[in-house]
Amino acid sequence: MTDVILAITVLWGFIFIYAVMATMDFGAGFWSMLYIKNEKTNATNIANRYLSPTWEVTNVFVVAVVVAIYSFFPSAAYTLGTVLLIPGSIILLLLAVRSGFLVFSHIVDDYHKPLTYVSGISGFIIPAFLILVLPITHGGFVDNIDGVDTLMLGRLLTSPHALSFILFAISSTLFLSSLLLADFSKVAKDKHAYEIYRRDALILGPVSLLGALLIMITMRYEAAWLFDGMMDYLVWLFLSAAMFVVTGVALVLPGKNGWTGLPRLGVVSAFIQYALASYAYGRAHLPYIIYPNVTIQNGFTDPASFRALFITYIIGFVILFPGFIYFWRLFMKDERYIKSEN
Repeated sequence: MTDVILAITVLWGFIFIYAVMATMDFGAGFWSMLYIKNEKTNATNIANRYLSPTWEVTNVFVVAVVVAIYSFFPSAAYTLGTVLLIPGSIILLLLAVRSGFLVFSHIVDDYHKPLTYVSGISGFIIPAFLILVLPITHGGFVDNIDGVDTLMLGRLLTSPHALSFILFAISSTLFLSSLLLADFSKVAKDKHAYEIYRRDALILGPVSLLGALLIMITMRYEAAWLFDGMMDYLVWLFLSAAMFVVTGVALVLPGKNGWTGLPRLGVVSAFIQYALASYAYGRAHLPYIIYPNVTIQNGFTDPASFRALFITYIIGFVILFPGFIYFWRLFMKDERYIKSEN
């Protein structure tokens, strides 16, 4: 594996991990807002218990992604920074608003509900803007005006291809978060909240699959080069679809003690599903970072700098990984913590 391939693999790995964690985090904020007036269920409390520690961990990977882009592909970072100035600024503003209101919603009791609404709505909108980075890299939305790459925002927001990505982002956010919260509710032994989130996952799963199909259909006409590349990895897409079926089956299988479904199996199979599709998409996208001018080769840093940076990343990963494992075991398996607000 060459240095440049190793670098883009590390970067794509960070992006994928952040995408999965962020969608679950943002979706939990939406569910907390949606069920806040439903006094017959603890669904909002379950979502809040998930949100409390995870949004700080998720932000770690935001930093990792940005640092990886600027350290591994500095030339590409300049173009990305120029093109993504407007959507990137909107994303940062929404993240700041959401984070601030999320903190205050747990401190100022008199404003708990309105602050939860602001947090939930912003968390619902952020994935829609984040996903727009992908169609931008497919080409057709960046024009060079007087030597400066400029994003054609109007063209982007009216593109069927970009709109299909937005549908996929929103539906996937709600699907993955409801799936994880179903598992969270089962650990808490809250059957009513579990059935609510299991139902939501069963509804939103097919919607996310529809969004993925629309992406492929529109890609054929708006990014033919990428569509042709993904056809070379069609087996990975079929495997991803098979894991989607496994997730659906996991939610309807009879469980123990009167519980329907195996949500932990569903969470694992959904993660594998998105990982397989992400691999096919990432491989098909190579060698372009932004089609057709910015590639991984012409945006790559100096090889000596890369090796030093890569060693630093390995050391950092070795230090942080045990902490993430401990966090997962403490957070997702500690019934006392999960039940503490029930």
